[in-house]
Amino acid sequence: MASESEILTRRLARAVESCDAPLDGPFPCPYLPERSALHQTIVAAPVFPGVYHALMDLNFRRLGPAFYRPRCKGCGECRMLRVPVAEFTPSRVQRRCRSRNADLDVALVTPSPSAEKLDLYRRYLDARHDGQMDGSDSELRALSAASAVDTREIEYRRHRRLVAVGVADLEPHAMSAVYCYFEPGESRRSLGVFNVLWMIDECRRRRLPWLYLGYWIRGSPRMSYKAGYRPCEVLADGRWSRMS
Repeated sequence: MASESEILTRRLARAVESCDAPLDGPFPCPYLPERSALHQTIVAAPVFPGVYHALMDLNFRRLGPAFYRPRCKGCGECRMLRVPVAEFTPSRVQRRCRSRNADLDVALVTPSPSAEKLDLYRRYLDARHDGQMDGSDSELRALSAASAVDTREIEYRRHRRLVAVGVADLEPHAMSAVYCYFEPGESRRSLGVFNVLWMIDECRRRRLPWLYLGYWIRGSPRMSYKAGYRPCEVLADGRWSRMS
């Protein structure tokens, strides 16, 4: 017998197909060079608890109040990846990362845009040099403050100085990692890794069985790190399978 979440996912799948949402694009693929991308975007209303989780199981991600998924011709490499947090065992490198950041004060807070966060966000983007994000105040607000779901910010501070911010969405049975930006001069800390480890711990504290890490793209060095949180599962053709 299908669970309530499976039934909701099937109903949403039918609703999304029937609405025949137009595709955005084509535009340059942000993950794989010399490829074009197409996105299917919907604005769900209302987004009551469980809807976002079901959308993630249909390979949707959130951006501001909208939800999107790739619909690229001849390519299906953008696959949602999730971690069953009860089974997760950190690697030696991940344990060292945890130890290096034991001096940080961490707080899960309601999104609160500020000049301090915008400055950190812009310095982070400048260090990346990929040019795909403009570093505007509206862009930063779209990550958290413009959300249609229960979104939180994770503030990481050392001696009150902000060194990193994670953005995460909360669902009754899952947490979704949205974005993380951090102090470029603190690369030794591997703050992006520590953010994922902290979210796994927070899922356990809240008894949430899943942490969703967004898209894993085979062949993309930028996304390969997600497969390092083991065990993990990847979505393909509507089914979850354990990554070997």
